[in-house]
Amino acid sequence: MTALDFLLLLMILIWGSNFSIVKVALRDFPEGPFNAMRLVTAMTVYLAVIFGTSARERLRALTRRDWIELFFLGSVGTFLYQFCFVASVKRTSVANGSLIIGVSPIVIALMSAIAGHERIRPVRWLGIAVAMLGLYFVVGHGVDMSAETFRGDLLMMGGVLCWSIYSVASQPILKRHSPLVVIALTFSFGATLYVLTMTPTLIATDWSAVSGFSWMMMLTSALLALNLSYWIWYTGLQRLGGSRTSVYSYLTPVVAMIVAAIWLSEPVSANQLAGAGAIFAGLLITRFVN
Repeated sequence: MTALDFLLLLMILIWGSNFSIVKVALRDFPEGPFNAMRLVTAMTVYLAVIFGTSARERLRALTRRDWIELFFLGSVGTFLYQFCFVASVKRTSVANGSLIIGVSPIVIALMSAIAGHERIRPVRWLGIAVAMLGLYFVVGHGVDMSAETFRGDLLMMGGVLCWSIYSVASQPILKRHSPLVVIALTFSFGATLYVLTMTPTLIATDWSAVSGFSWMMMLTSALLALNLSYWIWYTGLQRLGGSRTSVYSYLTPVVAMIVAAIWLSEPVSANQLAGAGAIFAGLLITRFVN
């Protein structure tokens, strides 16, 4: 197992925990302002790194076509995806949300194959199938798909589509520019669009009603889920490709369920434990078998 594999596992640990972090923070932090503050925080970090290091020199190499691509990626992968994700987490359960986000590797693999970025070998499809079976046992068996959570489920499905487009469409520009530059600029474009859209809500928000704990959760989510994890994700896309990187996402529901069980007292069943083993087996097949 390489250093990149450990980083990708760390990314999944963060993203799986982020479901509970966001859900807890949204108890007294309105979703629009919460997400706006997350995005502004993460954007500030990205821009500080770019303009505070030699990475700013790489901006000169960007062409007009690159800027257009970066704006598109930021609009889909940051603005639309973050809107769908946070709105969904508030309206559905951790089980539903992690189940739906868990199918993103399949969507990314299909899109990558259609776009001609990589060919998915039969043995990798086997690994995907095994992991999907495990995913069903983790959160699909008996999962609540009621009318009450339908809106949240639909929003998360929209988020999966946005994230998949973002991951596949970013691969060509990652061959020309560093992950740091691509992340910083796409994120800044998307965050700016989000804040502009939320401006009336931000002005009307009663900020004094937000607890210090929720502010801490917002900062934790921004720095770990949006800064560190995005950098790891893009590094994985650049070095491994979309299908091999995205397969780690199968572990997100496992982490999400464990954290929710410990923190939010959501129950963990024998089916979920068996499914976790199948997901890990599928990950090993897809990642390491040629």
